[in-house]
Amino acid sequence: MRVLVGGGTGFVGRALTQLLRSRGHEVTHVSRQGGKDRISWEELSHSGLPLCDAVVNLAGENVLNPFRRWSDAFCREVISSRVETTKTLAKAIADAEQPPRAWVLVTGVGYYRPSPTAEYTEDSPGGDFDFFSRLVSSWEAAALIPGSPARGVVVRSGVVLGQGGGAISQMLWPFRLGLGGPLGSGLQPFPWIHIRDLAGIVCHALESECLQGVLNGVSPSSPATSNATFAQELAAALGRPALLPVPAWAVRAIFGAERAIMLLEGQRVVPKHTLESGYHFIFPDLSGALKDIVA
Repeated sequence: MRVLVGGGTGFVGRALTQLLRSRGHEVTHVSRQGGKDRISWEELSHSGLPLCDAVVNLAGENVLNPFRRWSDAFCREVISSRVETTKTLAKAIADAEQPPRAWVLVTGVGYYRPSPTAEYTEDSPGGDFDFFSRLVSSWEAAALIPGSPARGVVVRSGVVLGQGGGAISQMLWPFRLGLGGPLGSGLQPFPWIHIRDLAGIVCHALESECLQGVLNGVSPSSPATSNATFAQELAAALGRPALLPVPAWAVRAIFGAERAIMLLEGQRVVPKHTLESGYHFIFPDLSGALKDIVA
């Protein structure tokens, strides 16, 4: 299968590319600059979609980049890096003489309203109550191609855990030094997925000819995981204590009120359709996932 991947050089993109190539698929990236096995976004806009069997979009500026202040400019970047790249790919698919068979978009569980008790499946409502939920709605709407033969799949991802990037990369040093702990109350749900499972779900969506619609990209044990549980399990995997909670005010001071919601509140998300589709998780439980990452 020839697969075109937007954002293929990022954290999740590298894992997906490695998996796809190991399964015999050809991968071309869409990135800021062209090169070997890569085309630029500008080239895609001008020349159209290269011949391919499937398209994936993983592009998106890191919302939780602690080195970027939450400003109007950064906010616009967060939106355009997701919505505009998705529109560009969707238009290229719609205009292609030979459209691909599959079109997969990875968005986020921010679509669902944070709640300490409610459980959400792929059929649950959401997408209209704060900045991030409306962002996911716009992002997913941008992927719609009415009348297209390409089957569409949306994977709503939780917090991606893996080596060399993502959430863990910013947490490891405080935890290694014994300075880690839960954020705020620690009671908030922590929807998570191992990077190999997120890449696995996208690959499964590409290879399963009948699969379409929304899949929740979270681990099966994710609904039972709180932020405090995550902190304890990460500390245990490193052989360190997790005694120092980070107060909510400090999280808001570092990330700003809008982004702090993502860390201080959470959703219990169930991968119902993902499991029903026949996907088998490599890391269904947190302790196994974290041991693999910090090994």
